Amino acid sequence: MPVQPISPERLAELLADRIAALPVTDGRRIRVAVDGAPAARPGELADALVEPLRLRGRPVQRVSAADFLRAASIRLEYGHQDTDAYHDLWLDEGSLLREVLDPLEPGGTGRVLPTLRDPVTDRATRAGYVALAPDAVLLLDGPLLLGRWLPFDLTVHLALTPAALARRTAPELRWTLPAFARYEAETGPAGLADLTVRCDDPRHPALVTPHQPRESRA
Repeated sequence: MPVQPISPERLAELLADRIAALPVTDGRRIRVAVDGAPAARPGELADALVEPLRLRGRPVQRVSAADFLRAASIRLEYGHQDTDAYHDLWLDEGSLLREVLDPLEPGGTGRVLPTLRDPVTDRATRAGYVALAPDAVLLLDGPLLLGRWLPFDLTVHLALTPAALARRTAPELRWTLPAFARYEAETGPAGLADLTVRCDDPRHPALVTPHQPRESRA
């Protein structure tokens, strides 16, 4: 597919335009996923969208999938470096749905829990609920988010070639590389995402020709 080189700043502006243009009806808040391996820095892109969206009059709530992992007793049941567990079990999808995504459906409470569990201490963060305005945007970042039937209104996938992924992955996380290879083979995130950004070089991203806007339940 054709790709368009783009500066990080212009990418954030373009994505903010796309998000701000999504229709808000029946009290639906917009839920956006920025999906990518840690080496692709999805959190940085999600953070970069906050101010452009606010300048467009949209309140923003940031959430990271890293704060919605299952308890260590579950996610580490098969060891600290089990790639299948990382792929299948680490993300607490039920809590993410219950506490973040489902309340933003039409008729939902609009109250979300920004964090659930500290991934380092494995303790509940005891965060308070936050009420989102009807025109608010939720920005969620994290790895392996697509193909789980999570309800998003727009999904962005940050793609890396296998060589770039291996090169840019921190040594202590290289054990996760087979999980991302499996994700590519079984899920095909670039085919599921509404927008795909190639980011082998974070200074020079490239936007893959986007699909037409759609409501997704990736």
